[in-house]
Amino acid sequence: MTASVTVAIPVRDGGPLLAGTLAALARQSVEHELLVCDSGSRDDSIGVARAHGARVLEIPPAQFSHGGTRNLLVSEARGERVALLTQDAEPADERWLERLLGGFELGEDVGIVYGPYRPREGASAAVRIELERWFGSLSPDGTPQVERLGDPEGLLPVSAFIGRRGFFTDANACIARVAWERAPFREVPYAEDRVLAIDMLRAGYGKAFVPRAAVLHSHDYTTSERLRRCFDEWRGLREVYGWREPASPAHIARRLRGELGAARRELLASGVPPARRRATLAALTSHHVVRLAGALLGSRAEALPSWARRRLSLEGRGSFMPLRLDEPARPPTTQDDRT
Repeated sequence: MTASVTVAIPVRDGGPLLAGTLAALARQSVEHELLVCDSGSRDDSIGVARAHGARVLEIPPAQFSHGGTRNLLVSEARGERVALLTQDAEPADERWLERLLGGFELGEDVGIVYGPYRPREGASAAVRIELERWFGSLSPDGTPQVERLGDPEGLLPVSAFIGRRGFFTDANACIARVAWERAPFREVPYAEDRVLAIDMLRAGYGKAFVPRAAVLHSHDYTTSERLRRCFDEWRGLREVYGWREPASPAHIARRLRGELGAARRELLASGVPPARRRATLAALTSHHVVRLAGALLGSRAEALPSWARRRLSLEGRGSFMPLRLDEPARPPTTQDDRT
């Protein structure tokens, strides 16, 4: 199996979370090559990766990009299938990779497979509910799902891929090399995984979701960090799909009522005591207000000066780069091309 499966991870200053991810990979039921691309870690990430048997590629920080670095990893991988994680996405059990690879058995056309995130121990109720609700919506009955495009659907506008149809995450994914050779990652500043999904679907490949191939992956941001993270996410949606979050008071009120109403029903069904229920709903209200504020700002990023975008961005990115996804993706860049 070593020659057929690679697990590839982009890394920078991975710390204890990287160590946890690598330890979980060592327990997998499927033998695999471990490949890491480090982009200038100042901690002992490279040493930790090598101690776990990883082959390590090293690039300078300025050379990192979400799509380009993943293209480099896939191009250097020895496996015909390449599983992708982030340094803080820890396989939830020893059969994570086995289950992820099983997604390719759902159809000969399946080119990409992905699994859900589960909240880490100690994650806030808001984060837990958000993750469970979103990934639960992708398969309400808990069975693997495959998205495909019919012949006329290849001409659908990019906006038709918002939501479940176009969703994909490369923090917990596996790619068939033959599919990647036809539809590689684009070197875009954000949402490279969603862009890949659109390109794969348009190229005729199926996209599989395997609910049981889970990773532990969650962030409890501060209020400022959440605002800035949501700014980045919705700027990405604007750049990829042209989506702009409606700013009308009626839309905002409906969004908040919908989120809080669903949470209240879930808490009641779970038998949560009244005092804890009220505290949870108060925290959820703050969470979603901040999220909506980030969404409204991010989806209007083109109207902001670059210094404001940089200040509002968790990544510190000041650009706004709308994509033209009807243009074909460029061939992937290899390490030789970069040196």
